[in-house]
Amino acid sequence: MGRSVLKFGGSSVSDFTKIKNIAGMLQTRVENGEQLIVVVSAMGKTTDELMANVSTLTTTPKDQELALLLTTGEQQTVSYLSMVLNDIGVNAKAMTGYQAGIKTVGHHLKSRIAEIDPITFEHAFESNDVLVIAGFQGINDEFEVTTLGRGGSDTTAVALAASNQTTCEIYTDVDGVYATDPRVYRDARRLEYVSYEEMMEMSALGAGVLETRSVELANNYNIPLYLGRTLSNVKGTWIMSQAELLEKKAVTGVALDTHMMHVTISHPLPDNRLLTDLFNHLENESVNVDMISQIINLEGLQMSFTIKDTDAIQITRILESLKEKFNALDFKINEAYVKLSLIGSGMRDMSGVASKAFITLIENGITFYQTTTSEISISCVIDSENGERAVQALYETFDI
Repeated sequence: MGRSVLKFGGSSVSDFTKIKNIAGMLQTRVENGEQLIVVVSAMGKTTDELMANVSTLTTTPKDQELALLLTTGEQQTVSYLSMVLNDIGVNAKAMTGYQAGIKTVGHHLKSRIAEIDPITFEHAFESNDVLVIAGFQGINDEFEVTTLGRGGSDTTAVALAASNQTTCEIYTDVDGVYATDPRVYRDARRLEYVSYEEMMEMSALGAGVLETRSVELANNYNIPLYLGRTLSNVKGTWIMSQAELLEKKAVTGVALDTHMMHVTISHPLPDNRLLTDLFNHLENESVNVDMISQIINLEGLQMSFTIKDTDAIQITRILESLKEKFNALDFKINEAYVKLSLIGSGMRDMSGVASKAFITLIENGITFYQTTTSEISISCVIDSENGERAVQALYETFDI
């Protein structure tokens, strides 16, 4: 009997009609001889609503309590979907991350999956055809509930596919992976295939359709990964190894990350203690720094870096703590920037991509600030008001 892992995002399960329709699709696949592991997110904007509730109560929630609260969204969804499946004659079992044996390590709100015992699933499939698993969550060695951070349900699904040695299908509200966001550039091309490393870059740089860690896991364990629209007949995108792809364009896609914050700190004197404390705090709070630059001159120290806007609470806490110790410290958190990125495995073998990109921005009157590059990507920070225009200009310049 074949086995597959399917994941449905929050928009796919945002109301009871959609949940019933998904149950019908799952029933058809079970009748065709499959055993299914189904990972679901919280319904619609449930997680955002829970965070909004917290903000009315406190600005400094404990991480353990916040993680415990946020996991309730997915637990609602697994219960609803399992109820519907059993009601239509499909043997199904709802499971939390803890019940599924998803063991985690690290920060309560950004944990990493350490282990999944496949024996748990073998036992569960003895009396069930569908196991409905709460995404985004697990349990640590202290038996505390943890979450996996933004896009954690994608990571859950791929990890379960790796543990059960099967394919992973991720369903959401988009038809697949596009060369850029169709909402920004309506003629954007849907990609039939894309490499793991290109997809990792696109995800990390703001494409948003798949969480970076999930693609990295798929790459590490060679898990065939499919992304498509829920209950649609439109063909989606397969993510696979670069060796399996024939076409290697200089630029495969353009990503625009609007979920970023630009942080600048300044101090009248260069002080290694300040920097040491800063990076220790960032590590302890699991805040990932992206672009970073530093200037030391007669006016003192100035450092700038970018982070995800989901780390707003943590970065504010860190900087205020540092200012108590270093009174002359000044800092600014700016959300008026976006990160613009070009991605393409063909950059390795083709010169002039960066020059062409920056000339395009200059000719369109778009100022770019910090920049960073990898073997297959070029990124820069620009003003948020120029984001969409920059994407359109680069898409047309490189004839993506």
